[in-house]
Amino acid sequence: MSGENDLIKLYSTRILALAADIPNLERLSAPDATVKKRAPLCGSTVTVDLRMLDGKISEFGQDVKACALGQASASVFGAAVLGRTKDEIVTARNQLKQMLTQEGAVPDAPFEDFEVLIPARAFKNRHASIMLSLEATVEAIEQISRENCA
Repeated sequence: MSGENDLIKLYSTRILALAADIPNLERLSAPDATVKKRAPLCGSTVTVDLRMLDGKISEFGQDVKACALGQASASVFGAAVLGRTKDEIVTARNQLKQMLTQEGAVPDAPFEDFEVLIPARAFKNRHASIMLSLEATVEAIEQISRENCA
């Protein structure tokens, strides 16, 4: 019963509020790149559309079909992603992964709101869903970089 109570506590009011109000949910009509990622354990998916200008994310859209934790993560990320560089996104992804798996610090600003997901550390089966938006965005940026170098 303790595990069930822990899971109920995990879905805090703040996580549920973030999940209910995800920024940038509209897909882009002409993205520079589109990447879809899936979390194998739970089946959550996120599709990210991205446009970049002068090395920064100028437009961002996402389609989120995930659990409340994946939705909350997409919400935090969607609120902070515009204007960010590849290095900032990669750093945020790495810091979030360390926060979840190695009890690392909360990601740097402007991604510090990922702090709300600290209780998810104990639920390893939810980590992939939490990482989806960041993983898809990094892959989209890399795709754009490859195309610009070709």
